[in-house]
Amino acid sequence: MYMQLVLVGNYGVENLGDEALKEYFLNRFTDIDWKVLSANPSEGEYPRLPTGLRSFLTTNWLKTLSVIRRSDGVVFGGGSLFTDVESVFACFLWGCHAFAAMLFRKKIYLAFQGIGPFQTAIGERLSRCVFAHSSVIIVRDASSLERTKSWRKNTKVVQSFDPIYAAINSQNTTVRTQNVLIVIPRKNSGEMFSKRVQNVVKNSKFESAIIVSMEPLNRQEQLTCSHLQASLELSSVIVAVHSIDELSQTLSLGSQIISHRYHGALTALALGKPLEIVSQVEGDKLSSLRAVDQSQIPTLISDGENALCDAF
Repeated sequence: MYMQLVLVGNYGVENLGDEALKEYFLNRFTDIDWKVLSANPSEGEYPRLPTGLRSFLTTNWLKTLSVIRRSDGVVFGGGSLFTDVESVFACFLWGCHAFAAMLFRKKIYLAFQGIGPFQTAIGERLSRCVFAHSSVIIVRDASSLERTKSWRKNTKVVQSFDPIYAAINSQNTTVRTQNVLIVIPRKNSGEMFSKRVQNVVKNSKFESAIIVSMEPLNRQEQLTCSHLQASLELSSVIVAVHSIDELSQTLSLGSQIISHRYHGALTALALGKPLEIVSQVEGDKLSSLRAVDQSQIPTLISDGENALCDAF
């Protein structure tokens, strides 16, 4: 049956993990006519709905409303969209897109979502409202499932896992491991992360370090990587990666990995690399990777995909 669905996520900001998730949905569900919303839409994509005066005045978002109105539903495609760990604005932004779907009485699909943690009451309320109006709910970790148990919901919640893991796990990385420390910062990684990396370097005997930038066009990330490099008493290089394949090949070089990014840590897990995860806050998406049973991941991903296929 023909379906036209709107795909919503943190796309178009040059974040490797989010772009990989977008490609997953486009390539895995090829029988769907996808309409992708993006912060910086390329040809064939549509702008996200406005959350500020400047974007509102452009009126480009009117065609996005039209696309939602003509669609069969809105899919929130992967990631941790509904959390206020970095800013409550995220819950407001994605809530606006969900409310547009509600306005036109379209189905809402939460697919492979990390829910929470929450630091504000308004962030949780917005997320709970979207949750209650969703036709399909697939969460990507046990923490999200536990966090939403008390929420009012109209449908069963399926626990799955980030589907990008399967693509990483199937790649053949033949590069020989070297005595290299791989460091994966976030654009907002601060002193805490830098000191942890310095401590690892001090207590180990690495020949060199590779600082991996997964959002290389972001000016703040460029500065963070440069500052981190300057703080290390070790020969190091900054490597920009633009795809999961490039990330996998780069991580294959390392003998140990320390990650402040979710998909960096996920890739290290899939490759079986010694890994230290540095969370932003307790209970965040990175924390969820520490307790995961890797033997269960293929089944969890399959459960999520099957639930989504049945819904479509």
